Amino acid sequence: MTATANGTEDTTLKRNRSHPMVNVNRGEPIEILLVEDSPDDAEMTMDVLREGRLRNRITHVEDGVDAMAFLRRQGQYSSAPRPDLILLDLHMPRMNGLEVLAEVKNDPDLRRIPIVMMTASQEEKELIAAYDLHVNCYVTKPVDVAQFIGAVKSIEHFWFSVVKLPAA
Repeated sequence: MTATANGTEDTTLKRNRSHPMVNVNRGEPIEILLVEDSPDDAEMTMDVLREGRLRNRITHVEDGVDAMAFLRRQGQYSSAPRPDLILLDLHMPRMNGLEVLAEVKNDPDLRRIPIVMMTASQEEKELIAAYDLHVNCYVTKPVDVAQFIGAVKSIEHFWFSVVKLPAA
């Protein structure tokens, strides 16, 4: 599923996908890849990002296998845009978030894409494992809906208003 901030498909987007973030200041949508197996968490995250003040396109995939196919532009994702940010769940079927993180950070063409691990897990060993694999940040999903919304808004603000990122 791909949508712009106003909920419509943007098929006219012409952007150099090998350099994320470069054209953000020219009003082009920010590309976000959401890798989340929970339909409720995915929908809530996409709703918050659509309501944000930044124009974005969100692509949602449900597991790590589809995430890697998207990032490598394989199969149905052959014309996938390069994401500016990956929001990655930890516990998913087929390929978990740590496995995706390891593959992305070991791939010279993908490693500069920032990855935010968003998980309900509060296990210290998983936090350490994610940072050992070079996650850019690790966010524990709050159970409370209002706090969850606040966390997603904070991620959006930090990664697209505060941080300066190099071209990948």
